[in-house]
Parts: sequence; structure tokens; C-alpha cells
Amino acid sequence: MVKPHEKLARALQVLLERQGQGRRIFRSAEFSREDRERLLRSGHLQPVTRGWLMLSSPGSVGHDTTPWYASFWEFCARYSTHRFGERWHLSPELSLLRHAENPTVPQQVIVHSAGGGNNLLGLPFETSLFDLRVERMPPREDTCEREEVRLYTIEAALVRVPASFYRDHPLDACTVLAGVPDVSGLASRLLSGGHSKVAGRLAGAFRHIGRHDIADDVRQVMLNTGYRYRETNPFGVRATAIWSIAARRGGASPLTSRLESLWQRAREPILAALPPAPGLPADDSARVRYLEDADGAYREDAYHSLSIEGYRVTPELIERVQSGTWDPQGDPDDRQQLDALAARGYWQAYQSVRNAIAGILRGEDAAGLFREAHRNWYFQMFEPFVAAGAYPAAVLANYRNRPVYLRGSRYVPPRPELVAEGVEALTGLLEEEESAGVRAVAGHWLFGYVHPYPDGNGRLARFLMNAMLASAGYPWTTVQVGDRKSYMSALDTASVEGDITPFAELIAGYLESR
Repeated sequence: MVKPHEKLARALQVLLERQGQGRRIFRSAEFSREDRERLLRSGHLQPVTRGWLMLSSPGSVGHDTTPWYASFWEFCARYSTHRFGERWHLSPELSLLRHAENPTVPQQVIVHSAGGGNNLLGLPFETSLFDLRVERMPPREDTCEREEVRLYTIEAALVRVPASFYRDHPLDACTVLAGVPDVSGLASRLLSGGHSKVAGRLAGAFRHIGRHDIADDVRQVMLNTGYRYRETNPFGVRATAIWSIAARRGGASPLTSRLESLWQRAREPILAALPPAPGLPADDSARVRYLEDADGAYREDAYHSLSIEGYRVTPELIERVQSGTWDPQGDPDDRQQLDALAARGYWQAYQSVRNAIAGILRGEDAAGLFREAHRNWYFQMFEPFVAAGAYPAAVLANYRNRPVYLRGSRYVPPRPELVAEGVEALTGLLEEEESAGVRAVAGHWLFGYVHPYPDGNGRLARFLMNAMLASAGYPWTTVQVGDRKSYMSALDTASVEGDITPFAELIAGYLESR
């Protein structure tokens, strides 16, 4: 007689075969009724909507959004292809958001198709998909595909979006406009459709972000071909400062432009929130006292930083690691304890951060030291895991090579292939920024936004923050585990809504209390 655990093992084998190259979405009909029910009961699958299932894990609970947000775009693509074949694509607005590397899972996806029925499909966590019936599908050259999601090209979408897009999504509009290399792709579509009003809007948008060359080219194309032309600014009369250096120089990648725009928009709220900088220590004795104070805060900092990440650490464990009595080579219990490995890694990484801060206090360039040192901070943090055999050595080699999804957040960090570019853009912003406070707060936030490493990004972001704070003489600052909810919420607000104020005020509160 086949035992229950053997039946579950058989069902899991079927699921493994269906997953193939990383699939997360499945038709219910791909499984037998018995296997499907067993996988649902065990938590390895969850329902999406009638006839559709998503990959999950037994540890996920009903309010955990992570499995759904990790599967969202794959579901949209597979569901739309199942219903409409290749004759579907996202709306122009959603196409531009995807091109702009907008990181937020939308509340509603609008799919255009000649076979659409104007139906609203309710999906988990108050998301939905609306299939809009259109009379005519766009020509093939106006569409493209990314990760199985069918989109308008940037130029085709820019010609089709309404003026409200620029007011509702100014950062995304700036990001895509920054990446337009020249006027050619726009000109052909403007002329073939006789879009003189759209041409005036696009020219005004380019001029608004400082790309006068493209604006002038659009104007000249329309006048040369006899169209009436009136330039308008779709961003509105309200002055904005969110366009980036990348937008003004043109041809920037979407992620680089987005990071630079986010940084520029964050500067004023951060500067308004932070207390005045104390300034670098004046002499050697003051520098020694600064480092002694940081060392004195280490035990509390390690406890709170590791606890924020979910490790169960105690002051006694930190004391053992700090004093050198923790012995993973001689004590099997020490070798197997992940909490102790994390504590040891944090201690090693702190030593490397402390060395960088010592240089910063002597007047060395903080951003340049971060550029040189952050890989070593990561290496030191996870070397104990590799030495104990808990992690493979390859985890120390490079940035993450898989997508990552943050529990409970609609924010999705950049695709793995964009991580190196994101780190380079962030490092450049740190190097260009004059204010140490802005470097600390925006640097912390955007390091987590890029999420470059397989693990440890939160701890590294807090190390980055403290290194930048040191460059203006601010004291070592510890985010308390009791504030974890407000801390994570403030970071999520910054990433999803672009509002850095709650996070800046949280850090300012710590600085003012010292």
C-alpha cells in the first residue's frame, strides 16, 4: 500500500517536471486531481483564479504576498497567451512603465486584444486583469516582448499615451524620455498618423527635462512636412526637479536614469530632515574617541541589525564571537549554528567597515572607499557560512544571479542582469553628492533598492549608511529591532511611492537622540 508521504513525493516529482526552467504558473489541468489536491494541501501550490495555480512553499501563509508578486507577470503573460495567442499586448501606459523599469507590481493590468471581451478578472491581493477589446492590433514593428510580456515599443507607446501619463507618472516619463537616442523612431510614427498635437506634447516633454535637441528635431520634422504645430508641456506648470543628469545628456539606460532621478528627488526632504552635521573630528585624539564610541556601540548594533534580519542572537553569543571563544572548527555545535555564523560574519564585516571609517575620518573619500570595499564587506559577512559548509563558495563570487522578491512588498528589485549597472550608478551618485547626510540616507535606501547581493543587503545598507555618516562626523547609528516595522515600511514607501520623507525622519530621530 502506497503511504501518504510517498504519494506526496510523487506529486512533488510531477511539480518539479512541470517547473522546467523556473516556471511558477501552471494550468490546473497540468496535474491529476489527486496530485493537485495534495500539492495544494501541502502548500506547494496556491490557487490564483479558476483553472490557474502558482508555485508556493509550505511556509507561506495566506497573507504572504511574496508567491503572488513573484508570479504576477508570468501569470499575466501565460493567461493572456492562453486566451489570445500572440494577439495581445499591454496598454501603452503599462508598456512605458515596464520600459522604465518601474519596480512596483500594479494593482491592475490592462491587456489590449482584438479578442478581448472587456472583462475584469479579480486576482489575489486586490490585483486584477482587464482585457480591453480593440478594433485594430498595432503593426508588428510597434510591439516587442520582454520576459514573455508583450509590450508596445517605447516610441510607439509615447505616441499613444495621453497627456495625463506625464502628470501621473513623471518619474517614469522622464526615465523613458531619457533613453530615446534620437528623433527617428518617433518621427515616422508621428508623420504616419498625422499626430501634430502629440508631436507638440512630446517636444514639450523633452524640453521640460532639458533635452532641447530632441525637442527641436520634433518641431522641425513637423514644420518641414507642413503640419501645424504648437508645443505644450504635459508635465504641467508645477516645477519638478526629478529629472536626472542622465535625462539631460540623453541615451541613458532606464535603471540608471531612474536611480539618478530618485536621488535628485530625495535630496531636499533628506536635507530638511537631518540635524546639522557635527563635522569631522579635528585631531587624532578626537578620531580615536570616535572609533572607540563606534566599538562601544558594536554589541548593541550587532544584536539589532541581525535581529532585524530574523536571526536569533543574544548578547552572550555576540560576546563569544567578539572575544574569540566561538570555535566552529573545534565545536560541532558552533559549526552548525547559523545564528553564530551570522554573528561571526557581522563581526568580520564590521572590522572591514571600521577600517574604512578610520580612513574617512582622516579625510579620505568616503564614496571612493565604499566603491573599493563593499565587495569585501559582503565577503567577510558570509565567509563563515562558506567555511562551515552552510553555503557554497560560489555565493561569495559575485552579485545575485536570480530575481528577488521582498516579503510583503509590491516593490520588486531590478532584474539580475541589471544589478551591476545599478551598483555602478549608485556608486557614481555617492561620489557626486556633496552632502554626507544625503549620501547616508539615500545610499542606504537605494542600495536596498538595487539589492545587489544574494543575501545581507540590509546589513550592508546599514554599514554603508554609517560609513557615509562618519564622513560628516555623525555618530554610529543603530536601527533598533523594535522599530523594524516602521523602518521596513519607510523603505517600502520610498521604493513604491518615491517618498523618502518617512525614512529620512526615522534616521534623523536616531541622530537627534545621540
